[in-house]
Amino acid sequence: MARELGIGVIGMGWMGDLHSRSYLQVPMRFPEAAVFPRLVICADEFESRVSRAQRAYGFAETTTDWRRVVDHPEVQVVNIATPNNLHVEIVEAVAAAGKHILCEKPVGRYPEETVKIAALVKGAGVNSHVGYNYRWIPVVQLARQLVERGEIGDITHYRGQFFEGYASNSDAMLTWRFQSDIAGLGVLGDMMSHTIDMAHMLVGPIKRVVSQQDTFIKDRPLSIPGEGTHFSISEGGPRGAVDNEDYVGALVEFENGARGTFESCRIVMGEKFGLTFQMNGTAGALHWHGERMSELEIYRVEDEPSRDGFTRILTGPKLPHHAAFTPADALPISYDDLKAIEMYEFLQAIGEDRPSVPGMAEAAAVAEVSAAMRRSWESGGWENITALD
Repeated sequence: MARELGIGVIGMGWMGDLHSRSYLQVPMRFPEAAVFPRLVICADEFESRVSRAQRAYGFAETTTDWRRVVDHPEVQVVNIATPNNLHVEIVEAVAAAGKHILCEKPVGRYPEETVKIAALVKGAGVNSHVGYNYRWIPVVQLARQLVERGEIGDITHYRGQFFEGYASNSDAMLTWRFQSDIAGLGVLGDMMSHTIDMAHMLVGPIKRVVSQQDTFIKDRPLSIPGEGTHFSISEGGPRGAVDNEDYVGALVEFENGARGTFESCRIVMGEKFGLTFQMNGTAGALHWHGERMSELEIYRVEDEPSRDGFTRILTGPKLPHHAAFTPADALPISYDDLKAIEMYEFLQAIGEDRPSVPGMAEAAAVAEVSAAMRRSWESGGWENITALD
């Protein structure tokens, strides 16, 4: 018989909405699941948001005090979708209550906060999951399998980037993502963290980096509390300073000897969803681009010269999780679907009493690379990846 877990969601902005409707998809998309969610209570500082969420997703209760979610006797899983500055305090309370935690990346405002949060979760002995949802793209999972099976040989080169011009308009509102006291890091935490996590999954640990950063748009229109997202435009009115980075680039050396580059930027023109990787091995290569999310290009060394070149593989029901959304080859699944997979994977890990991946340990590993990049901004040279206290 399937087990039911009570879910409490804290933070009902765009991401809290997405998480809530993704939980509702689990029993529909994965009817064989051993664990199903039940939406118990949601919290947000704005009453209008929780009222709308209750109407839309059927939460039994709402509150403007996130502590009520943590203390609720019917909640076993607390889902954190607030701005980064609240994560330490909320996780401390949830861990002390012995409840499982799903938290959006990069977890803390700065690497040191992420590592602190990971230690709290480990000490409490609860399960955790972190929102690196791009791992669950079916053809990305195929890429991981091909690498693990050695089908492209030993990895020699890796190029990862996340270019998305959501802030390329200088009138994009000064939401919390542009403010260091709330978000902490800028694109290093928001976007580069996905690039680092993807590289960890596909290639392995990173040995050292040399990095640079810049902020190209220095000020933006002030946002309206409780309204809009980081995609919102506002013309006219007062402006405030952007005090975290728009761009990060790095040279990378992996522990297995592979070399590579990482780049992330939020103000780049023309790029809509430029999360990509290109990797080369001694027996082949893989290319993937987020704007063609359902396609993977693979190159293998061929004996027949006429077949020398890349082959395109399309998503399909033989790949992980694809069949939960469509039985047809080539029909793509969506960003929302990736979040439904994320919730399913987390709940099943709880049900099977095993660590969920990616969890806080994986987030801490990303944080250690981010910390080395920050050190490189100051030193101007190569920095080793080291453990953070």
